[in-house]
Amino acid sequence: MTSEPAVRDDVRATAAEEDVLVTVRGGTLRGARTDGLTILRGVRYATAERFGAPVPERPWAGIREAREHGDVSPQPPTRSVATAGWSEVGVQSEDCLNLTIVTPAADGARRPVLVWLHGGSYRSGAGSWDRYRTDRLAREGDVVVVSVNSRLGALGYLRAPGISPGNLGLLDQIEALRWVRDNAADLGGDPGNVTVVGQSSGAHSVACLLGVAQARPLFRRVVLQSPPLGLGLGSASASGRVAERFLARLGRDPREAPLTELIAAQQLAGRDVAARTGFGFAPAYGPVPGVHPLPDVPGWRAAWQAGAENLEVVLGTTRREIAYFLADGPISRHVPLVGRALENGVIALATRAVFARPTLRFGRQLARAGARVFAYRIDGLAPTSPYRACHCSDLPLLFGDEAAWAQAPMLAGQTWTEVAERGGPVRAAWLSFATDGADALVERGWAPYDGRGDRVQRF
Repeated sequence: MTSEPAVRDDVRATAAEEDVLVTVRGGTLRGARTDGLTILRGVRYATAERFGAPVPERPWAGIREAREHGDVSPQPPTRSVATAGWSEVGVQSEDCLNLTIVTPAADGARRPVLVWLHGGSYRSGAGSWDRYRTDRLAREGDVVVVSVNSRLGALGYLRAPGISPGNLGLLDQIEALRWVRDNAADLGGDPGNVTVVGQSSGAHSVACLLGVAQARPLFRRVVLQSPPLGLGLGSASASGRVAERFLARLGRDPREAPLTELIAAQQLAGRDVAARTGFGFAPAYGPVPGVHPLPDVPGWRAAWQAGAENLEVVLGTTRREIAYFLADGPISRHVPLVGRALENGVIALATRAVFARPTLRFGRQLARAGARVFAYRIDGLAPTSPYRACHCSDLPLLFGDEAAWAQAPMLAGQTWTEVAERGGPVRAAWLSFATDGADALVERGWAPYDGRGDRVQRF
């Protein structure tokens, strides 16, 4: 971005924060009240032994502190892809099942509730990261926003019989949604009006949860931002290959190995599998169909079809998703004219194959099954950047502040004011959808998606 980084909002907020006590079902939390919002950080919703199912958090006596962020799932160092800039990671530990909650007030109002599931290829990220701060959404929409930290990588998704059952990260997310249902009213929210919003692997998680019977009653609406549905839901054979390489690389019982060794083996196994398949975009670790709680693919499809009639969906992609990984690469740098054209051609083809076509196809199938579906595409970002409307370019339109995104190459050539203004219509659409559902989008001029290209809303 072209403007000088502003003083970080979180620094200003910390100086102005006042203590506030919030009583939820399990006990009393001490959070912070700042700039018209109540913020609770590091709110534990469950605990889990390594490779064990999550256990709901038990009630506690006294006052539990909720002013500092909770730990994040152990994860590898930040990836070399820095298109969105570098993120803080935070303190890592296996005690990472916690929430960040932002609400206008923990009162008796029944506000809409948004639950945010971050991306990161099922191996990195945290809902508590600064770049995912939800203050703008809570303030502009008078909504409660809950951001989820859950287990990632091998700790969340290793499928190794006798060691780890797999899909533990999905179970974590379901437990977080249960906590939201049980406590929303105490946070000023409406437990009957929950919208789950996910991006990238977070959106892929949402698609999985649509076909999970125990998850479906926990939300009313969903927003899928850039789900990589062209990669499928995963498979038992693929997860088996990953587990084999992981165990070989680790060379000891993963139930007893130090975290540093686990993460190192996780990385090496992922590279082994990518080298074998020649396709490095697909996450090595992720949900496995036919493993609790996710049905096999036919069962998953039957489940979301059966529940589609009472479902409202917004889904979409950015115009140049794969530019996040490929733009301004070695071909275009060394052969400026022909290389750039070749690079753009690969980006367009891969974007259609991995993101655009599968997402719209899923939307069409949901609509035919009875869901009310709306589709969008992010088109016009960063015209002077080689990345333009790439994967993750939707995120600063919704989340974070200038300081969190100041070093993002994908936003080159834009001021933060321009980014915030571009995001205004997106935030307004998401917030109106969370508040009043499909009818609100129709009133805003959106046409329900039925498979036709002229019914895709452009931003």
